[in-house]
Amino acid sequence: MVKFHIARAGRLAGNGAFRAHLHYIQRDGVERDGRGGELYGREGETPSASDFLERSEGDRHQFRIIVSPEDGVALGDLREHTRALMTQMERDLGTRLDWVAVDHHNTGHPHTHIAVRGKDARGEDLVIAPDYLKSGLRQRAADLVTERLGPRRDLEIARARHSEVQRDRLTAIDRAMLRDVEGGELVISRNASSEAGRFDRSLRLQRLSHLEQLGLATQVEDGRWQMKPDWDRTLAEMGRRNDVIATLAHRFGQKDGLERLVSFDPARDEDGKLMGTVLATFPDDELRDRRAIVVEDFEGRQWLVDLGEAEPGSIPPEGAVVEVGPREAQARSSDRVIADIAENRGGIYSVRLHAEADPSSTTAFRQAHVRRLEALRRVGLVERMQDGSWTVPNDYLEKALAFEADRAGGVSLKTLSWLTLEKQVMYRGVTWLDEEHGEKVSSRLLSARQARIAWLREQGLLAPDANTLDAEARGRLRQSELAAVSARTAEQSGRQQIELQTGDTITGKYERAINFGSGRVAVIGNGKEFALVPWRAEIERHRGRELVAKRTAQGVSWTIGMSRQRGLSR
Repeated sequence: MVKFHIARAGRLAGNGAFRAHLHYIQRDGVERDGRGGELYGREGETPSASDFLERSEGDRHQFRIIVSPEDGVALGDLREHTRALMTQMERDLGTRLDWVAVDHHNTGHPHTHIAVRGKDARGEDLVIAPDYLKSGLRQRAADLVTERLGPRRDLEIARARHSEVQRDRLTAIDRAMLRDVEGGELVISRNASSEAGRFDRSLRLQRLSHLEQLGLATQVEDGRWQMKPDWDRTLAEMGRRNDVIATLAHRFGQKDGLERLVSFDPARDEDGKLMGTVLATFPDDELRDRRAIVVEDFEGRQWLVDLGEAEPGSIPPEGAVVEVGPREAQARSSDRVIADIAENRGGIYSVRLHAEADPSSTTAFRQAHVRRLEALRRVGLVERMQDGSWTVPNDYLEKALAFEADRAGGVSLKTLSWLTLEKQVMYRGVTWLDEEHGEKVSSRLLSARQARIAWLREQGLLAPDANTLDAEARGRLRQSELAAVSARTAEQSGRQQIELQTGDTITGKYERAINFGSGRVAVIGNGKEFALVPWRAEIERHRGRELVAKRTAQGVSWTIGMSRQRGLSR
């Protein structure tokens, strides 16, 4: 199986999306011996992510490919197969490719992630026909497996297809049936003249019987079945859940309790909010860098939460305390402009119509709206006409909102503490445990809270008859925490810390984030000095990039190139 995705560089973040993808596939990668995922390239080369990203600076897009051979276990070392495939791809395209890969052996289906730069050997934009990516590359990969292992016998193929009948996930049988469903009904013809046709009919009937047991199909009469609405999505969700359980069982060495894992839906679950600790993080869609987490609430229940597309450094680590709730979707200003123009022009948007509606708008401003429409065209929300104009549906704003909500997983994630409950107990700083948590407190949370109170009393920060920190104690803890972190960072880096006063600036790179008892700070530094500034998730896409941070009366703002970003004040 071969999957692909063409990722495009962000207008502001540059190749931040490329950097994030390499981070993810290396972090999630696992070698056969259990070691972390290692980048590799051509035979005899040892590529580095930083060099690959440096070469990718200015690239408009990046090709992402997942190769998952059906006989991946039998192949053993996937590197030889990957290198042979990329060599063949270069022959087919007639150009040398700049690529890196990582193997993943942490599931029952070994697979390889390949990132290919969007430039050819001449430095021009690399263009690959969609048909080649969809079918040609898949056939090349299958041919290479056949070359190494020999042709698959008919009996092996039949067994592999029959093994899908009882699976609680979306299978190749389901996808084939989905193409034949009309009006929610599926008709299984009795007229199968060939042996292959009779075998396929038998597979479909057996599969439908299994789907009937799952409540996803009902036999209306002989050969005619009524399919439950969204039956294919339900199967896809079941497969996703099973994959998560398998991943967690592999990680923790046991499966007990994981079968109770429930997908979190803020629109359906009680008050729409979930609070607990992060049990695990993992990829949900590896091509598009969608992430998911498993949260264990304070009653011991486990929930699967889809985070959508997230920056690597913004995802809370395992053990962190989080609150998950519904995301309040807001329409982009560009979407409102597009919708307004289309509404007044019979459902059509174009650069010319935009200029007529707003003569003061600049060419760059109008092109930004075209780029937005291009992004939405790729997911089928709008259509581009031959003359360059766009057909915009009446419900464009609603669809654009839904698209944004899906990208974000439909939830908002608030990290209450980047530290585990256990670490907070004896942490010298103000922590989440020091806050009030209402009257209904679980035994787990109550135990941690009591241990924290006992430690604070031992340190002389809390009176024997008090249960909450006063302002003076909080101030002492914050000063102690900041001094300790500053001293440790200065010692480790051999640089001097500077404290930004109003009007002060520092030019340097965003290096990393440091977790505090409540919140975190960003380290911005150069060869001589560094500063600690309040952290926000949006700075993660610029990790490792040069920026200028400035202290103002409102907080700290930062600038990358000529583009001013939002302030980072608390």
